[in-house]
Amino acid sequence: MTDHDWVGWHDDYDRPGSPLRERLLVVRRWVRLALDEGAERVVSLCAGQGRDLLPVLAEHPRRGLVRARLVELDDRNVRLARAGAPEGVEVVCADAALTSAYLGAVPADLVIACGIFGNLCDDDVERTVTVLPQLCAPGATVIWTRHRREPDLVPAICAWFERERFERVHLEGGAGHCVGVHRYTGPPRGLEPGGRMFTFR
Repeated sequence: MTDHDWVGWHDDYDRPGSPLRERLLVVRRWVRLALDEGAERVVSLCAGQGRDLLPVLAEHPRRGLVRARLVELDDRNVRLARAGAPEGVEVVCADAALTSAYLGAVPADLVIACGIFGNLCDDDVERTVTVLPQLCAPGATVIWTRHRREPDLVPAICAWFERERFERVHLEGGAGHCVGVHRYTGPPRGLEPGGRMFTFR
């Protein structure tokens, strides 16, 4: 991951009308709804600068009740996220693919897995979906994203989620991207430290 400019990648978030900004606004809407519905423990994988969670949390009336862990490997993004993180939010510089990075922060009520699936091989996307229940409390919301370029993997991703006892809540696309929202309906699954969910291509 170190060969890519993951700080500059965020620039499109600030460009009006860009597909990445449009995707961000959809993700924020669902983050806000999850907080409205009572989510108090949050984890964010490959969190970058925390743009999807931190601005929503800063304005939310329940922000004082929320405990969140953002996991990000790029130390520059970690510093930027920490600068904007309110009390109750920890930003950890670690490999978000490793299950050990979530010790003490799960099971979570809201799991954010955005900007990940488009950078993985198909097998790693499936493996990640298979492991996500370990991060989830019963009833947890998972928000994820994926592009719609051919071959379109979104139908398969939805099938993998549903195989793992996630109920589809919403699927929203636009400008080549898709935001998926699934709710975990299965039993608690303990976190297995030392596992790896994915490797970025």
